[in-house]
Amino acid sequence: MLTRFGRGIDSFLDVIDPNHSLNSIDYYIEPSPRIIDKLAWVHIENKRILCVRSKGKVLFYIPGGKREKGESDLMALSREILEELQVRLDTRSFTFLENFEAQADGKPAGILVRMRCYESSYQGKLKPASEIAEMQWLGYNDREKVSKVAQLVFDYLKNEGRL
Repeated sequence: MLTRFGRGIDSFLDVIDPNHSLNSIDYYIEPSPRIIDKLAWVHIENKRILCVRSKGKVLFYIPGGKREKGESDLMALSREILEELQVRLDTRSFTFLENFEAQADGKPAGILVRMRCYESSYQGKLKPASEIAEMQWLGYNDREKVSKVAQLVFDYLKNEGRL
């Protein structure tokens, strides 16, 4: 049974994507202290996905971040990408890709990261900023360089013939 918050999200998602994952409610778990809820911008060129590495970290991840109170997915992801990569997402081309969950890197066993992925075109020149040390275009063979949840995205995109 969804909480009031969950029902609100479900209604909002129906507007963005009528086939969103909450329509398969059997596996949906509300965000909690054991689930880190994140958003990610999946951008692919020439069968490579744009990935970034934070300062002081070893693994790469798919750019994005967490929502702030009152932000929609679109608002939060647009803000995060502008902060991290200095480009503006084209809100008209914003489309849901998929949800992915995996063990959170560097966290105790059982702490999961849930990553809700979107695609969008952008305006500007990609340039690492804020906490981003570097960006790289990674192909499927680079899968070991990314976080566990990003590895699931790589697998999904490989199965779709996009990586």
